[in-house]
Amino acid sequence: MAEISEAISMIKKAESDAVTTVEDANVKSNDLIKDATSQASQILVDAKSSATQEAEVAVLNSEEKAKQEANQIKTQAQSSVESIKANSSVNVDEAASVIVEKLL
Repeated sequence: MAEISEAISMIKKAESDAVTTVEDANVKSNDLIKDATSQASQILVDAKSSATQEAEVAVLNSEEKAKQEANQIKTQAQSSVESIKANSSVNVDEAASVIVEKLL
């Protein structure tokens, strides 16, 4: 009878240990899920921040490139205007000479 009583006690202890193990596993599982969720949220925040910074840099680089191109176009246009003015003044001088010759 003592053996049966001991066996029943061992079974009850084993059941109690199993319940405790399951409860501990559930707690650990929930903690792991919370940690993973928190880490995932932080990764998303960091990724959004990084993407925003990269987009800002890209916009600034594009603006700088556009300004440089605009300055190059302006310089070329000014050079063309000066060339046209120089060629025009030669033609004006020649035209004035022709008019003076015709009148005299």
